[in-house]
Amino acid sequence: MDVTLHLAQDANADALLGRSPLAALTGMLLDQQIPMEWAFKGPRTIADRLGTDDLDAHDIAATDPEAFAALLSEKPAVHRYPGSMAKRIQQLCQYLVDHYDGNAELVWKGVDDGRELLRRLEELPGFGKQKAQIFLALLGKQLGVRPIGWQEAAGSYGQPKSFRSVADITGPESLAKVRAHKQEMKAAAKAEKQAKKQRT
Repeated sequence: MDVTLHLAQDANADALLGRSPLAALTGMLLDQQIPMEWAFKGPRTIADRLGTDDLDAHDIAATDPEAFAALLSEKPAVHRYPGSMAKRIQQLCQYLVDHYDGNAELVWKGVDDGRELLRRLEELPGFGKQKAQIFLALLGKQLGVRPIGWQEAAGSYGQPKSFRSVADITGPESLAKVRAHKQEMKAAAKAEKQAKKQRT
């Protein structure tokens, strides 16, 4: 895996995401309740604080949980909830060690069916269906991982130029479109909630 991604909008962070399957998975895991760029910058920050060029599932899984949580909590914190995210990252790494010998790329390498790949992604700790579909769309659209039926398995995120998620971010312009879509979705959800309140 060696592609150019623009998810963190930071050259060093994006370079790591483009060459490291574990970094990409970790960034996806961190992508909740914080801005997307902050989430995808996280893997680079973690690697820097560990004093390495890449993330290693074996090393992270074996790190003392308190020490790893402290590492994510250092200013600037890797996430709004560094303690709980540290735990989730370690759970993800332990799962990869137990099921894929610590090699994140084996989650998708050689998988020739989109539904099977979605199932594998959904089994990862911290990955619900939506997160798994978004990561599947990212794999297909930007990382060249396109098993049969991947677009269908990714749902609406797999549609070309849908600008619904990180899978469609290739630079500042597309980032703005994805952000606008997310804001629209939030506003629609809020309006629906208020309409429900008025009906009751």
